Amino acid sequence: MLLWALLFPLGLLAGTLTTVAGMGGGILLLLAVSLATGPAEALAITAPALFIGNAHRAYRFRGEVNRRIVTLFALGAVPGSLIGGALVTSLPRGALAWLLVGSTAFAVARALDVLRFQPAPALMTPAGFGIGAASATSGGAGLLVAPLFMAAGLTGTAYVATTAAAATAMQAGRVVAYGASGLVTGVSLAMSAVLVGSLLGGNLLGERARKYLDAKRSRQLEMATLLVCVALALLGLW
Repeated sequence: MLLWALLFPLGLLAGTLTTVAGMGGGILLLLAVSLATGPAEALAITAPALFIGNAHRAYRFRGEVNRRIVTLFALGAVPGSLIGGALVTSLPRGALAWLLVGSTAFAVARALDVLRFQPAPALMTPAGFGIGAASATSGGAGLLVAPLFMAAGLTGTAYVATTAAAATAMQAGRVVAYGASGLVTGVSLAMSAVLVGSLLGGNLLGERARKYLDAKRSRQLEMATLLVCVALALLGLW
């Protein structure tokens, strides 16, 4: 019952964060839900909602989407997410929890420039395959899209828009894979529906907030989000 009550504010926060910073909201949402349901169930609950939330964000900024980059990325990310999603049901619950911790730690290391991940734009498709597969099993691997797209020269609204479009393709593969594996149920879809409404509201709030946040403040918001994600990931191991 508590989870149902928290779904709306969590989705609102996730949509706002991702629209402002271009990343972070999805993994925060996944980690929070996983504390109440378990990693596999959380992946199944959040994926359909994030698919619609990202599609909405991409539509809102459709004029800024770099279609060439999205196409190259999706050619690898869609099959990668299908394969990764099919493996979720065969992985032990503890293994999925550790994957969530690992992907969150990687995101923090990247944000602090401790670990750099900047593949050449020419590697967009193979990188998309790896990111898609990893994201389907741990969610947070989607944060690896950030340095990949930044290396391709995307910044500002074009970065947010293109990231949203790419994430939509990746989430589509995850939803299909989770559905085929039996992870998606009537209850999980009902929870996803609640999240959809709040994510869309968060997207609109994020659009307004972007007007008042400069690059420095967006960076601070990203780091604060990642710190919360670390705490949630560690709690999930208990």
